[in-house]
Amino acid sequence: MKRNKIALAGIALLVAGGLALTGCSGSGGGTPSASGGGDSTAIIKTNGSEPANPLIPTNTNEVGGGKILDEIFAGLVYYDAKGAPQNDMAESITVDDAQNLTVKLKKGQKFTDGTEVQAHNFIEAWNYGAKLSNKQLNSYFFEDIEGFSYDADTELTGLKEVDDYTFTIALNKPASDFALRLGYSAFYPLPDAAFEDMDAFGQNPIGNGPYKIASDDAWQHNVQISLVKNDDYQGGRAAHNAGLDIVFYATQDAAYADLLSGEVDVIDGVPSSALATFESELGDRAVNQPAAVFQSFTIPGRLAHFSGEEGQLRRQALSMSIDREEITKVVFNGTRTPASDFTSPVIDGWSDKLEGSEVLAYNPDEAKKLWAQADAIAPWSGAFQISYNADGGHQTWVDAVANSIKNTLGIDASGNPYADFASLRKDVTGRTIQTAFRTGWQADYPGLYNFLGPLYATNAGSNDGDYSNPEFDKLLSDGISATDSATANEYFQKAQSILLKDLPATPLWYSNVTGGFAEGVQNVEFGWNSVPLYYLITK
Repeated sequence: MKRNKIALAGIALLVAGGLALTGCSGSGGGTPSASGGGDSTAIIKTNGSEPANPLIPTNTNEVGGGKILDEIFAGLVYYDAKGAPQNDMAESITVDDAQNLTVKLKKGQKFTDGTEVQAHNFIEAWNYGAKLSNKQLNSYFFEDIEGFSYDADTELTGLKEVDDYTFTIALNKPASDFALRLGYSAFYPLPDAAFEDMDAFGQNPIGNGPYKIASDDAWQHNVQISLVKNDDYQGGRAAHNAGLDIVFYATQDAAYADLLSGEVDVIDGVPSSALATFESELGDRAVNQPAAVFQSFTIPGRLAHFSGEEGQLRRQALSMSIDREEITKVVFNGTRTPASDFTSPVIDGWSDKLEGSEVLAYNPDEAKKLWAQADAIAPWSGAFQISYNADGGHQTWVDAVANSIKNTLGIDASGNPYADFASLRKDVTGRTIQTAFRTGWQADYPGLYNFLGPLYATNAGSNDGDYSNPEFDKLLSDGISATDSATANEYFQKAQSILLKDLPATPLWYSNVTGGFAEGVQNVEFGWNSVPLYYLITK
């Protein structure tokens, strides 16, 4: 594999004392060509999904809300099309040593209420996100900062304001990719007004990014949200259009039909029904490229038959019952690649030769053998179901996976549809769901740890199956404390070998981003994480 410069850049920031991210005046992802033209007053219409929660950066960990937050907020850095960090609000980020960073902000950057973006806006936002009683889904992103606690309300004592435009970050241990994380939405600043009424703020947030909420009623729940260009934004993502209308489509089929009829400008998801034809139908307006997206399903350990030795045997048997090669070929027409680990091939450090990865290969005979061994411990009863959101184009592959399991093991296996993503996530996060359920991960930042720590570390915010293994946690800790990328990735690979044995989630495949844009739409570029660079799009 070609070495990925993204992760290497992040590591370099941590091992080179005094190295700084310098200012960036360009867009990072390219700029529209002069010959491309385009109407700067045009509104770009695109697809999305109803956010699961109010639009608060530290409490949004799903794609629908994250897509909006990334347009209306700006952090210290942003990631360009290839995933390389570029300064946004930061003038510089200097790594003083492996546990201490100094951040200097650009002066004159403003929130859309006219107040200036200053050091305290980051410090107070991060402290709010980290505070235990606030119950923020992204709180774990602050666990490496001095003062963080999972057990009590504490202050992030590692954050110190030097002056209005400078603050320091002291970590409680070396974190080999901390500087690389700072473009993720959990690290966005909040204006003073947010703390007057956080619930109200989440319904109509005041940001500092390339776009802003169009009006007080711009978020029409379960319909769409309208954003307009923020003329006060001075960073590298200045919008070349007048705004975005993000439509919350009930199905991917509906979004694709609107694309074909010119009712939507760009979409970042093609339904299963069109995967065989979309490239011929759209021609050079079709998008099919690798992205840092991993798909799986998760079986909570609290479900009957899925804990202890019996559970481990059943998880391995189920995994070996799935013909990933056939499903990615027939259902996805080659727009997915069978998974051989828990991360993504576009991330530096990925390997397809991990110890234990044979559990991800289709092996009906071994699957039946393991299932029988589990039955000897406790006979199987009931049905095996995989829950999914019906508004996301998942039914076809869920049915295919369930049929593969059913045909191999001879058990009752099927899909269990929820009407929409929000209702599925409500039962998942509330721990009331009584079945396996589809899971996936679109990387927050381009590093192996991001695919592992948030999902499988004990008590991690996105650990939906409540998995806990001290040996895995120790290897993860050793990896994130390493001061060079090669050593860190060795630990992460060893940690994955434990996951391949325990299978807290069942890896299925890596996703390409599939999408397209309408006639007359120009300057469409999809980023490393599968999201279009909306600020560049013109028509």
